[in-house]
Amino acid sequence: MNFISCRAITRVKDKTHVISQKYASLITPRFYHSSKPLSCAGATSSGLAQEQSQSYIHHIGKEPLVYRNVGQHLRLAAEKYPNNEAIVSCHQAQRLTYSDVLEKVDRIAASFYQLGLEKGDRVGIWAPNGTQFYLSTLAAARAGMISVGINPAFQAPEVEYSLNKVGVNALIAAESHRNHNYYETLTKIIPELANSPKNSLNSSKVPTLKTVIIDNERSSGSLPGTFSFRDLLTLSTPQQAATIESLQSEISPDSGVNLQFTSGTTGQPKAAYMHHYGFVNNGIHIAVRNEFDRSLHRICLQVPLFHAYAIVVGIMAALTHGTTLVLPDSGYNPLQSLEAIVKEKCTTIYGTPTMYVDLIKAVRETNFQMPVVAQAVTGGASCSPKLFQDIRDVLRVRKPKTVFGMTEASAILYQSLFNDDGDELLNTVGHVTDHYEAKVVDSAGNTVPFGTPGELWVRGYGTMLGYWNDPKKTKETIDVDKWLRTGDQFVLRADGYGKIVGRIKEVIIRGGENIFPKEIEDFLNAHPKILETHCIAVPDERMGEEVCAYVRLKDGKEQLDLSEIRDYCKGKIAHFKIPRYLRIVQQFPKTNSGKVQKFLLQQMFAKECSK
Repeated sequence: MNFISCRAITRVKDKTHVISQKYASLITPRFYHSSKPLSCAGATSSGLAQEQSQSYIHHIGKEPLVYRNVGQHLRLAAEKYPNNEAIVSCHQAQRLTYSDVLEKVDRIAASFYQLGLEKGDRVGIWAPNGTQFYLSTLAAARAGMISVGINPAFQAPEVEYSLNKVGVNALIAAESHRNHNYYETLTKIIPELANSPKNSLNSSKVPTLKTVIIDNERSSGSLPGTFSFRDLLTLSTPQQAATIESLQSEISPDSGVNLQFTSGTTGQPKAAYMHHYGFVNNGIHIAVRNEFDRSLHRICLQVPLFHAYAIVVGIMAALTHGTTLVLPDSGYNPLQSLEAIVKEKCTTIYGTPTMYVDLIKAVRETNFQMPVVAQAVTGGASCSPKLFQDIRDVLRVRKPKTVFGMTEASAILYQSLFNDDGDELLNTVGHVTDHYEAKVVDSAGNTVPFGTPGELWVRGYGTMLGYWNDPKKTKETIDVDKWLRTGDQFVLRADGYGKIVGRIKEVIIRGGENIFPKEIEDFLNAHPKILETHCIAVPDERMGEEVCAYVRLKDGKEQLDLSEIRDYCKGKIAHFKIPRYLRIVQQFPKTNSGKVQKFLLQQMFAKECSK
C-alpha cells in the first residue's frame, strides 16, 4: 500500500491539455512546501514541522504546459507577428521579419532533404553570430533534424572531437571569422574535402560527415567540395518548401531538437541531448517573467548563438511574443553592443556577468551616454551584488534581472519575478521557474533544512534526454527518480528563492573548513581597485588547500598587493577565508559563452609553482 504524507496540495486549474506520457509524471501536481500550519490526523506536530522545514519546493505554474514542437512554435509566431522584426544583424546590415524567417527556414529545411539528409540527422553549425546561424538552427528543427552548435573559437582538434562525438552528418560553417579561416581548418581535419564531389564526402577521420556547406557570403561560387549557404535558399522549389509545414505533425515534441556541448569549464565536453518540449515551454516561461507579454521588446543579444542561453533565453523566448533579437556583432564587442542599444532602441540587454563588467568599464572610460534601458538580464554565471548596482547606476537599467540554470535542464531553472528588488535581486538567483521541483540535499542525497547549503537537485519537463551516447555520465547526472543533479552548492529558501554558494567541486577545504569561492569573490569585487575576481583552491602541505584570488583591476595602471587585500579583509570576513595568494591578470581564460575556466587557473598556478 502506498503511504502519502499529509501535506498541502495545490492543483493546476482544470484545463484540457495534452501532455506526453513520458512527462506526465513530471508535471502532475505534487506536494510542495507550505509555510502554513497543517493539522493531520496521526501525525505529530514535531514531525510535520520537521517535514515542512526541508528544502523542497514545487512551483506549479498558473498555465498548463503546451505540447508543441519548435517548428510549430515558429509558425505560430509568424502567424501572430508577421511584420515584427524577428532578427536584426547589425554587422551584416540584415533585417528579417517573422514571415521572412519562416519562408527562408522552410526553404533551407527542404534543401536539407534535397541534399540527402533524413529526419534525425545531425546538422552541425560552426560559425559566429549571424542570420545564417539563426536560420539554420530553426531550419533543422522544422526539418525534424538535430542542430549541433559548435563553438566558433574551436580549433581543429576540438572540431574533430565535436563532429565525431555526435556523428554530425552535415556541417554548416563560416568561411572565416576574424583571424580564423574555417575552410582551411576543415581541410586539415578532412584532407579529402578539396577533391571530393559535393555531397559525396568520404572522410576517414569523420566518417559520418557527408556534406559541408560554407557561408561564403563575401565571394561568389562555392569552395571545392562544398555547397554555398546561398545554395540552401535555391536547392528546393517553393512546392518542396511548402511540404515542410505538413511534416510538423510527424515531429514529436518529445523528440530531440538540439545537442549542446557542455561549456568545458572542467575539461572535455559532453553533449546534452535536448528536446522540443523543453525548449518551447522554457521559452514561454522566460518570456513571461521578462515581461515580453506586456509590451514589445528589442533584445541586445550579446551571447553566442551556439549556447543554450542564446537559443532558449534568446530565440525561444523571443518567438513566444514576437520579440526582436538584435545581434550587435559577430562576436562579443562591448562598444558595438553600446552602439546597437542606442541605434536599435533596445529595451532589454542579455549578457553574462563578465559582459556587463566590460560594458560598465566601456561606459566609464568613454563617457558613453547611455539611454534608459527597461531591463538587463544576466545569466551564465553568478552575479555579485556590486555588479547589479553598477548595472542599474552606470548602464541606467530600470530592472536588472537574473536567470540561473543549466544546459541539461533546457536552460532556466530560476529567474527573477516581475518586481524583484532588494535582497531578492542582490542576493538570490531568483525564484524557481514554473512547473519545476527543486530540493537541496546533503552528500547522501537527503534533503537539508531550508537555509542550509547542499547540492541543488531539480526535476521537471525540461530535463535533457541524456548525454549523447554516454549512458554512464547520464546515470551519474540523472537518478532513477528523474532528479537532475546540478553540481551547484545551493541554499534554498522557503519562499522559492535560492542562492548559489558555489560549485560542489569548487568548494575549498582548508584545514577542515569549507570555503565557498563565490562568497570571497563577491566580497573582493567591492574593493575600489578590483574589477573582477575568481578564487581557486591550491594545494597546501599543512592545510590541504588554500585560497588563491585571481584578480583583474579596474585600471591597468593600478597596483595591488597581498598585504592590501589582507587589510581589506581583516575584521570583515573570517580569517580562514582571506586569500593566502594573490595573482593579478589582464584577462581570465574563458569559454566563448563567458564562463571562467577555473581549471586553467589551477593549471597556471601549478605551472608557476613547478618552476
